[in-house]
Amino acid sequence: MAEERWSPADVDLTTPNTARIYDYLLGGKDNYAADREVAEQLLAVIPEARAAARANHAFIGRAVRHLARQGVRQFIDIGSKLPAAGNVHEVAAEVAPDATVVFADGDPVVLVHARALLAGTKRTAVVHCDLARPESLADDPDVREHIDFTEPVAIVLDRVLHFIGDVTDARRSVRRLHDALPPGGHVVFTHITQDPQPESSGDVGQVFKPTSGHFWGRTRAEIASIVEPFDLLDPGLTYTPLWRPDPGEDVAHPERTFTLAGVGRRA
Repeated sequence: MAEERWSPADVDLTTPNTARIYDYLLGGKDNYAADREVAEQLLAVIPEARAAARANHAFIGRAVRHLARQGVRQFIDIGSKLPAAGNVHEVAAEVAPDATVVFADGDPVVLVHARALLAGTKRTAVVHCDLARPESLADDPDVREHIDFTEPVAIVLDRVLHFIGDVTDARRSVRRLHDALPPGGHVVFTHITQDPQPESSGDVGQVFKPTSGHFWGRTRAEIASIVEPFDLLDPGLTYTPLWRPDPGEDVAHPERTFTLAGVGRRA
């Protein structure tokens, strides 16, 4: 069980938070009783939720590692999560110690946690971002201090797009990100899908009702339309365990991760 010994000032410990729930599913310690209660309720509905979270996290690691090996040295990690072990800045540094990572989020709880956890970490920054206007990141002075938009940049949208309620708005957000990137820029994304078990969506919605955020699972066709501006690298839009798995990695029942993912490139 996570310890309650550390809590930044002004963090609400009584309202469940989706980022901290994800942290709990990953085995992290930056979560509290309210978060763990919701996570356990989710596991009762979707027993594979913990394995799905870990498969999601592993995909992000493989994708970032691949891009770093291709020469990408700048990453902007947008989304509601905490800097867990093996997150973007750590994975990128394994391949490229000179890589720069900016964490951008709109959730004040995540921002407080992230700034405390990353204090003193070199070549990282934490900035506020309104996901409805992601192109504003290109003009943010804190981002500009760390990111050169004339050079290759990878945007990471990990568990982000399914928090945008309207499909049209999600498409618009991705289009704006595409247009802000230089040719050769990339997007790494994951998105929850209801396709494997659509009948469970109501129960999952009830579980997350007390939290600080709500998500919308979408069909494969809807997710494909959202990321349409980008050219997807092989194997295209696929379940997280199936995107270039490491040798010996277990890919049994990949659809039970309930998460589609991919890496796109701006031509």
